[in-house]
Amino acid sequence: MKASIFRIGTALIIVGIIWISLVFAEGQKTDAELHVIKHAGSAEISMEFSETEDDIGFYRIHMPEFVAGNEIFVQIRDSNNNVIQEQMIHTRMTVGYFDFDHNGMHTAIMTNISEYPILVEAEMGNTNSHQMMPAGILILVGVISIMIITYIRLYYYNTAQPEENIS
Repeated sequence: MKASIFRIGTALIIVGIIWISLVFAEGQKTDAELHVIKHAGSAEISMEFSETEDDIGFYRIHMPEFVAGNEIFVQIRDSNNNVIQEQMIHTRMTVGYFDFDHNGMHTAIMTNISEYPILVEAEMGNTNSHQMMPAGILILVGVISIMIITYIRLYYYNTAQPEENIS
C-alpha cells in the first residue's frame, strides 16, 4: 500500500480527533445531577476548579422530559459571586462554555421561568483546552495537506473531450 499525502493527512486528522477526545475525557467534571425545579424555583451545581492558568469551563443542561414552553435561565458565578455568563435555555439539551481566570468554586444556578416543574440534568467541568493545542495543530496540518493535494489533483485533472463531427 502506497502512502499518499491524502492518506497521511487523513491519518493525522483521525489521530488528532482521538487525542482531543482523550484530553477532554480526562478533564475534571462533576457527575450529572438530576434536579426537579418548580415554577420560579432554582437549583445549582458547583465545582471546584483547581487550574492555575486561564482555561475554559463547560456546562451541560439536559431536560429529558422537554416540552415546548420549558425555559431555564442559567447563570455561571465564580468564587467571588461575580456573574461570568448568563443564558436562556429553551431546548432539550444545551452545552455552554465560559472562561475562568482563577481557581475556586464556580456555580451554575438554574432558574425555572416556565409555568410547570422541569426535570433537569446538569453537568459542569473543565475542557482542558490548553492541553488540546498540539492535537489541534496536528488536525490543522492534516486538513491543510488534504486541501493542497486536492487542489493539485483538480488542477491537473483532464477530461476527455469528444471530437466534434462537423459534416
